[in-house]
Amino acid sequence: MKNLLVLLLLLSASASSAAHLDRAPRKKKSQAETPAPRSVDPVIPDEATVCPLPDIDAPAPVPEVQSTRNEYFTLELSPSQVDSLVAEWRERQRSDAFRDFFNDYVLFDSAAESNVPDSVFMRRLRALASPIQLPYNYIVRAYINRYIDPERSTLGRILGMSQYYFPLIEEELVKEGLPVELRALPIIESALSPTAVSHAGAAGLWQFMPSTGKSYGLEVNSLVDERRDPILSTKAACRYLRDLYNIYKEWSLAIAAYNCGPGNVNKALARAGSESRSFWDIYDYLPRETRGYVPSFIGASYAYAYHRNHGIAPVEAPIPLSVDTLRIDRLMHFEQIASTIDVPLETLRQLNPQYKLDIIPATTKAYTLVLPQRNVAQYIAHEQEIMAKDSMYLKEYIDPANIDKKRQERTGTIHTVKRGETLGGIARKYHVTTSQLMRWNGIKNPNKLKLGQKIRIEGR
Repeated sequence: MKNLLVLLLLLSASASSAAHLDRAPRKKKSQAETPAPRSVDPVIPDEATVCPLPDIDAPAPVPEVQSTRNEYFTLELSPSQVDSLVAEWRERQRSDAFRDFFNDYVLFDSAAESNVPDSVFMRRLRALASPIQLPYNYIVRAYINRYIDPERSTLGRILGMSQYYFPLIEEELVKEGLPVELRALPIIESALSPTAVSHAGAAGLWQFMPSTGKSYGLEVNSLVDERRDPILSTKAACRYLRDLYNIYKEWSLAIAAYNCGPGNVNKALARAGSESRSFWDIYDYLPRETRGYVPSFIGASYAYAYHRNHGIAPVEAPIPLSVDTLRIDRLMHFEQIASTIDVPLETLRQLNPQYKLDIIPATTKAYTLVLPQRNVAQYIAHEQEIMAKDSMYLKEYIDPANIDKKRQERTGTIHTVKRGETLGGIARKYHVTTSQLMRWNGIKNPNKLKLGQKIRIEGR
C-alpha cells in the first residue's frame, strides 16, 4: 500500500515537473553567445541535401520528459488496488475528522479527572453551543458520572463505533435541518449497537418499536428488519424527531416524547399546568424512565465531547470505516459472498444488520448490500461466480420450516463465562451494554459471575 501511495506521489511530482518546464520562459541567444565562424574552405553541398539553417532567435527546444513520465505509467493499477487506495484515504479522512473535531471545537483543560467541581461541568456544557438546551443540575451530574466512570461505562467502545455511525447520522440530521447534537440519542438508546433489542421489542440504533418503524416506512418481517439498517432507521428517526418538534416547538419536550410518546408528554403538560414549557417543568409528571431520558441525553453529549478530560480513549472500531453500497436484485445468502471473496461472514453481518437470517430477499425488489470499500472491485469481478452459488446456500431456506429453525438460531447467542471474564468485557465483545446483559439474564450484581455461567445475548 505504501508503494502505491509513493507511486501516486511520483506521478504528481513528475506531472508538476513537466508543467513547470512547459511554463519556463525561453531565453534568446545574444550575439555574444553566438560562436564565431571558423575560417575554413566553404563546401557547397548538392541542392537536394541542403537543410535550413537554425534560427538563432527561435525558442530553445523543450527537453523531452515524456519518456521519464512513462516510466511511472508502466505499472498500471488494478481496480482492486484503486479500491484499496480509496479505502485508505477515506479511513484516514474519518480518523482525522474525528480527531480534529475534539481538537478544534471542544475545550480541553487541566481540571482533575476526579472530583470535578460543578462550575467546571457548567462551563463545559455552556461551551457546547446548541439549539438544544443542555442545563446542569444534580440529576444531570449523576448521568454524567455514569458515562465517565471507567468501571461502568462503555464509552470507549461507543467512541470507536461513532467514527463509523456518526458521519452517516450527522448527514441525515443536516439534510432534515435538525440539530446535529441529536446524534447522542442512539448512544442512550442502543449504545450504538444496531442489533440491540429491548425487553419491550424495540430494535436498532434508534430503538424503534415495530409499529412506529412501519409507520415511518421501515420494512419489518421474517427476513428483513430495517429498524436495524443504520441509514434507513436514521432517516425514519429524523422524520419522527422533526414531527415531534413541530408539535412542541421545544427540543427537551420533543426528546422526552421520543422516549415515552407524545401522549404521555401531553398528559404531563396537562397535569403541570398551562405555564409549562419544557421538560423540567413537567419532570415530576412524566413516567419514571423518561425522567432520566433527557438528563441521560445531556450526560451522553457531555461524555462524548469531553472524554479526553476524563482519560477515556476510543477503542478501535471492529468495523471497516470505508464502505460502499451495491444494489442486489437476486435472492442471495451472505455465504455466497464470504465463500468467494475475502470478506468474513461476521463483517457482512456487521455492515448489513438488517438481514436477520443472512439472506438478502431480493425477489420482487432490489435491496442494498454494504461492503468494505477495498472489496467492491473484487465482488464485481467475481459476481457471476457468487450468483452461481445460490442453489448451494439457499436450498435449505425454500422450506418454511427451515426458515423458522434458522430464525430461532439467530434470535440469541449463548456465551459461557470463562475464567477472568467480566460482564463489561462480555458486553464489549458482543457490542451490547452491561445493563442489557443484566436485563436479559436477570443479573442483579454484575460483579458476581460464575465460571461456566451461561449468558444470553439477544438479537445476535
